[in-house]
Amino acid sequence: MVPLVPATRIGNLIFCSGALGVDASFKLVEGGVGAQTRQAIANLQSVLAAAGATLADVAKTTVWLTDLANFAEFNAAYAEAFGDAFPARSTVTSALAIPGALVEIEAVAAIPETDKKS
Repeated sequence: MVPLVPATRIGNLIFCSGALGVDASFKLVEGGVGAQTRQAIANLQSVLAAAGATLADVAKTTVWLTDLANFAEFNAAYAEAFGDAFPARSTVTSALAIPGALVEIEAVAAIPETDKKS
């Protein structure tokens, strides 16, 4: 068992753990970094939805790529997901803990005022 949770909420902020391009059975999706990016973002969307937020509420992402040569393909998939409302972003290259993983994305979001619980 890995000692982590999908997200932690503090006040109206949601700190999402790194999302990988894995399906529900934790198997990496095929199709390269673009497919893994789309799946990682879909996984983030699920975590955010459970906390009452959407991608539009994301203020900051941190992205790890295993190979800088994958940046253009990653960036295109990332742009598809966020549209014109890009959050602040840091992108670095690094080895990832899951063999075959090409990208990992974590996010910090703010729950909209109307969804805040007392």
